[in-house]
Amino acid sequence: MKKGMIYSLCTWLCAMTLLSSCKDDEPNYPIETEVAGTYKGALSTESSRKEAAGMPEFVTLTQTGINRISLKLKNVTLAELSPGDILIDECKVSKNADTYYLIGTQTLDGSKAGIGKYDVAITGRVTGSNLRFELTIHTDATKQPIIATFEGVRLTGNESSEARITGFRFEHAPIVTEQPQIDEASGRITFKVLEEATEEQIKELVPTIEFSDKAMLTPESGVKQDFNTDVTYTVVSENGHTTKVYTVSLTGRQASRRFTFDEWKLSGNEGDRNRYEVLTGNDAIWASSLEGAVFLALYGVTGYPMYPTDDAINGRAVRLVTMDTSQATNSMVPALTSGSIYLGTFDLMQVILHNDRLASTRFGIAYSRKPVVFKGWYKYAPGEKYINGEKATKPEEVVVVPDAVDECAIQAVLYEAKDADGKEVTLTGHDINSSEYRVAVARLADGTAKDAYTHFELPFEYLEGRSYDPAKTYKLAIVCSSSKDGDFFKGAGGSTLCIDEFEVIGETPEVTQ
Repeated sequence: MKKGMIYSLCTWLCAMTLLSSCKDDEPNYPIETEVAGTYKGALSTESSRKEAAGMPEFVTLTQTGINRISLKLKNVTLAELSPGDILIDECKVSKNADTYYLIGTQTLDGSKAGIGKYDVAITGRVTGSNLRFELTIHTDATKQPIIATFEGVRLTGNESSEARITGFRFEHAPIVTEQPQIDEASGRITFKVLEEATEEQIKELVPTIEFSDKAMLTPESGVKQDFNTDVTYTVVSENGHTTKVYTVSLTGRQASRRFTFDEWKLSGNEGDRNRYEVLTGNDAIWASSLEGAVFLALYGVTGYPMYPTDDAINGRAVRLVTMDTSQATNSMVPALTSGSIYLGTFDLMQVILHNDRLASTRFGIAYSRKPVVFKGWYKYAPGEKYINGEKATKPEEVVVVPDAVDECAIQAVLYEAKDADGKEVTLTGHDINSSEYRVAVARLADGTAKDAYTHFELPFEYLEGRSYDPAKTYKLAIVCSSSKDGDFFKGAGGSTLCIDEFEVIGETPEVTQ
């Protein structure tokens, strides 16, 4: 602090010496082109220079007469003092070699800031486009004068005036269920977390923020913040003319239902010739085409439409394979058996008693939340020969479609669990895509080939005229198939869909009284 005062005094004495040596006909310096303008830089005290840089300060120098300028600083805060705007109406300008020297003093009214009247002194210099000055404030509110240094560069006039946050995300944050949404009009950024997320976990969140090119953001991107309470971010444009303030808020908590597909077990008894693996543990609520396909062995068909695989995002995954069974087609053997898995149950008696394969798939489990998003991972490779076996009861009735390329299907469906009479509703392969009881759907639009695991995040879209009613009961169905038209016995043998790490995010809406 003493060094700063000595520097300030020396600079002031030099400037006064230069001014006193000027003749009455002092030269008229080109102040407008050489000195005047807006400078962008930083204002700091001796104690704050080692701290992280905050928002830039903008100093405006305006010519007011021959070798005279005014100097304005906006919204000044120094140590415990916040005087607000500082305007020195007149600073004298002198020149030595390529440097212009500035000196000025003024008494200002700081009553609005609670500091009464105070004296301000400025001593500084402009060299080329660089401005440096020392600001000294004397006030009764502080025991000693406050000395601050400004260093900045004059703006060219071509700087951008844009100040926006264009992206805000929490990377690698499992507790975040809904990534931040930016409402530009209100300056609000909102996000949601898991119901079980703790305050300590929320304190550890680190945002990755994108904002206007060459603008200044504070707090900075990549810095941990405590989002248990609102956090304010300020963006200042490159030219300093635009300031935009955003408030980031945690607006809700949501429940997550995860399906890892990691736990499997062998079915049947030890020594059985045809044994296969099925999901167990928390994923035992999944049914699949495997449960019916195992009986195809009675007709000489080998292989299965579902397997576990270690080719996974984490742990193990599900591998669904479409089986071309056209050479064994008869009244009991379909021309094509797509690999499928779904939340629900498989009713074999529908096939045995009624030969109704579509009715055997009974979709859905009880779900008590309002689903918001369905996400997970998948990769897909279509088979080579696409066939249409919809009406085939023998091999020669199967039609090969040369130009067709198979696609996979992944979707989640929320539907009402009871009808108007209070009877249970269960959708099947006949009406999962058409039932009047459907309320919302999250469907993968791109079922084409994907060589590597690809992430999807699908919002639940409510069907026309439908909405979530917390007074009603619902079921949630998730259906995946290695051939999207496999329920019509159309597809390509060998089409392979791998899925892993599924998750449904839901929230509990309030019941209206």
